[in-house]
Amino acid sequence: MDERTRRRNRSVLIGLMALAFGMVGLAYASVPLYQLFCRVTGYGGTTQRAEAAPGTVLERTVKVRFNADVNAGLPWSFRPNQREVKVKLGETAIVSYRAENRGKEPVTGTAVFNVTPEKTGAYFNKIECFCFTEQVLNPGEAVDMPVAFFVDPAIVSDRDAEDVKTITLSYTFFRAKSGAASSTKERTAARPGETGATN
Repeated sequence: MDERTRRRNRSVLIGLMALAFGMVGLAYASVPLYQLFCRVTGYGGTTQRAEAAPGTVLERTVKVRFNADVNAGLPWSFRPNQREVKVKLGETAIVSYRAENRGKEPVTGTAVFNVTPEKTGAYFNKIECFCFTEQVLNPGEAVDMPVAFFVDPAIVSDRDAEDVKTITLSYTFFRAKSGAASSTKERTAARPGETGATN
């Protein structure tokens, strides 16, 4: 094999290795990039996060319904305390969900969420939500977990959302991957807006 062929083979090998490393890097980056895309655009019913309501409240109202599910691997009951509320656009509403650990050991749960219709995700803003942190419940412990939200008045400028009269906010609780129970102090700190708990 002459030198020219060796150089060409070496270039091909380096190119293939660079391509392989690039594909691995892209695979690792794709999940956070997709999540960022969903948060920014509301794609797939991904809700937004806000520090406070916009300050503008319109007379137009929308009905918000609440749904709750629990993955089979989590021994909890989980339900909304209100089935639905009617809110003005831009108005802050506070509702709560109730979770209870029916198992025999402390369990850490984490919630995933979305809204439907999916096109409303870009306008549904949560100010406070139990879904921002993992939740730890001891055996038999039950808690009311608040959600503070508003629907952005900017939705009135979206022609695709003109027909929206009802938005459904859905949560599903799963057993957290960490699975470790925290101390009472840590759990209290994780729920700054908790409306109450009973054993």
